[in-house]
Amino acid sequence: MPTHATLDVPALGKTELPVGLFINNEWVEASDAKTFDTVNPATGEVLVAVAHATKDDVDRAVKAARTAFKTTWGTNVAGAERGAILNKLADLMERDTAKLAAVESVNSGKGIRIARDADVADSIACLRYYAGLADKTFGQTINHFGGEKFVYTLHQPIGVCGQIIPWNYPLLMWAWKVAPALAAGCTVVMKPSELTPLSALMLCDLAKEAGVPAGVINTLPGLGATTGDAIARHADVDKVAFTGSVATGRRISFAAAESNLKKVTLELGGKSPMLVFDSADVDEAADWAAMGIWFNSGQDCCASSRVIVQEGVYEKFLEALKRRAEKCAIGQPSDEATSFGPLISAAQRDKVVAYIDSGKADGARVITGGQRWAKSGNGFWVEPTILADTRPGMKCVQEEIFGPVIVASTFKDEADALALANDTTYGLAAAVFTSDSRQATRVSAALDAGTVWVNQYALLHAGVPFGGFKQSGIGRELGTYGIEAYTQVKAVHHNLTQTMEWPI
Repeated sequence: MPTHATLDVPALGKTELPVGLFINNEWVEASDAKTFDTVNPATGEVLVAVAHATKDDVDRAVKAARTAFKTTWGTNVAGAERGAILNKLADLMERDTAKLAAVESVNSGKGIRIARDADVADSIACLRYYAGLADKTFGQTINHFGGEKFVYTLHQPIGVCGQIIPWNYPLLMWAWKVAPALAAGCTVVMKPSELTPLSALMLCDLAKEAGVPAGVINTLPGLGATTGDAIARHADVDKVAFTGSVATGRRISFAAAESNLKKVTLELGGKSPMLVFDSADVDEAADWAAMGIWFNSGQDCCASSRVIVQEGVYEKFLEALKRRAEKCAIGQPSDEATSFGPLISAAQRDKVVAYIDSGKADGARVITGGQRWAKSGNGFWVEPTILADTRPGMKCVQEEIFGPVIVASTFKDEADALALANDTTYGLAAAVFTSDSRQATRVSAALDAGTVWVNQYALLHAGVPFGGFKQSGIGRELGTYGIEAYTQVKAVHHNLTQTMEWPI
């Protein structure tokens, strides 16, 4: 199969895009020439066929990454030089913002404005943040031993890193993974989601243009059960980083353990509680709740999907949230006004609708939505939905829906709120809305979540760590913690005066 294809992209017209494997700075076909289709979620139509990397292809990519790590990257290159290359890549992404956003929009279903002003812009910001950190990782001097010896630590790059990213934020998840890895000196074997591989493939040419040496970034589109599993099991991959579901995270952990016990970073699912106390500004809370659940059509691991409201303002809050649901800018991804596009696939749409039906069957009250969007055509839209009067045992309350669905319930007092909020196997994010600063401090400390927002929701920053408690993950991304995740600590002992008599 060819390594490039022509796609008719809204706002761009006929555009040539890479659809092959990127190994050692070269475009190649899969070793068995097999492909898979990627689909436009707004129409259900096939966009292009993309190369499907085999186990042999993974092996070639890992060898290229290992060679680069030993010769042209890793500790062979000054941190400032790595940072300069990352900044150059960010410059090229800025130059090509319109093209990146248009392809991201058509492949993922995001509104073009959101893809451009949020996804591309935030990805560039992430690269620049880690470009600045590339020469600022350092160890310790441990001079506690008098005249006996001098000890110091080195923070050295882990090595070859497998990276497996999801489909909900293809560009941004690429940046979250690649930027800290390259800044630390690691090399990468990247598997984008089979549902949204196009932007990750586009970035390969930009990385090469920016001066990233051959073998430092290798990109292998493919299915999780084949390409992903081969990366997770490869004996010469030193670490695997994954963002996605808990079930897949478990499989990757098993594969890593059963092979060479490689290091693992996991950012997994969530069922994040948002607590709204009687003292909160109800309209402000409703604005943030709407942002938290309906941005990206609810396809967000830290979505505000579980809203728990104090009894005194419950109905008032639901009415405010209903008004916001009905004002969602639902539309075609190519429309500048659209902020709420289709779900990623027919399977995801059907899964979300099944959760809504389950909630209704269990007695939930539908405040708004609850079905496919009337203008969906062959696309995969589901209306913004509010299920009220839910109970802790309901399937729609316990499990991650990953769609535009809020499940709402009430609480009596602070203790009741915390008991309900923490009654979950997840622990990715949470929020508290209150005008009582002492209450905000108490509740924030007591919530079992890796990120807690107070009187806001959903906003993240490249300089702030992100990750989960419980089954929502292992390790942290972003901030200084993000680059630390791609380093390992070496302690060096320099003898000054100590002697050893033998035999002892």
